[in-house]
Amino acid sequence: MNLISNPLLITIVMLAVSNLFMTFAWYGHLKNLAASPWYVAALISWGIALFEYLLQVPANRIGYTELNLGQLKILQEVITLTIFVPFAVMYMNEPLKMDYLYAGLCLMGAVYFIFRA
Repeated sequence: MNLISNPLLITIVMLAVSNLFMTFAWYGHLKNLAASPWYVAALISWGIALFEYLLQVPANRIGYTELNLGQLKILQEVITLTIFVPFAVMYMNEPLKMDYLYAGLCLMGAVYFIFRA
């Protein structure tokens, strides 16, 4: 099977890019628009979130052809943590904490249980 036509790979890539937009929409304003009124941040975040949804909705539809709903959700959570930790540490200058590792281990447990036969 060609990688470009692999529904699971397409889903993962689209969800990862979607999650980048989501992370910036939800948290980027805390750094970039700290001096702006909340409604300015909300409007800009909604604009960024539009791109998230333009990728997330088709990604979920494509993913649902190969995965069940629970698997699709856990996949999204793993992608979220994978995107969020570098964003928090490198972009927002948050300290890297062991809690991220513990959260990742919990997600590994979730992946095991939701994807086991």
